[in-house]
Amino acid sequence: MQITALFELPFGRGKRWDPSNSVVRSVVSGWQINTLTGYLSGSPFSVTGDAGALRMPGNDQRADQVKPEVQKLGGIGVGKPYYDYTAFANVTQPRFGNAGFNLLRGPGAFNSDLGLFRRFAFTERVHLEFRAEAFNWTNTAKFNNPSGGINSLQLNPDGTFRTGVFEITGTNAYGRDVAERIFRLGLRLAF
Repeated sequence: MQITALFELPFGRGKRWDPSNSVVRSVVSGWQINTLTGYLSGSPFSVTGDAGALRMPGNDQRADQVKPEVQKLGGIGVGKPYYDYTAFANVTQPRFGNAGFNLLRGPGAFNSDLGLFRRFAFTERVHLEFRAEAFNWTNTAKFNNPSGGINSLQLNPDGTFRTGVFEITGTNAYGRDVAERIFRLGLRLAF
């Protein structure tokens, strides 16, 4: 889902709030705010197993789903599974596992960009535009899909989760150079 909005601030001549002081009017009038905000559902991924028993090069070995429902635990980081690791088992026989392709979804992503700009007209053909932009201004992390290889599961001696599967250990920039918040200022003279 994507939402785009542009709003002209209500200050200046002919607007809702028109300052009586001409200096104040010239400073506060003509500003616009814009935003591009989006939410993406998580991308799908498959739970795989060790392909050693199947011995079919070029084919993914899917895991067996051993529970009817897979609980989303929501863990982020090493040692914190995003999904219930006990819902799947590695296949040890020469067959494909019963888990479906792209059965699970990774975490969703939220992003909001915000801009503030104003155009200053000097003559009919010459104007200056000032822009202040904040990309990912909420500084919201966008996480990668969890690891999906059930054969990498490692348990502690007491049987609790240690590492190896359904861990999220990185972020995704979703087509940008970097994923963190970025501020940018600009001036553009048109003539």
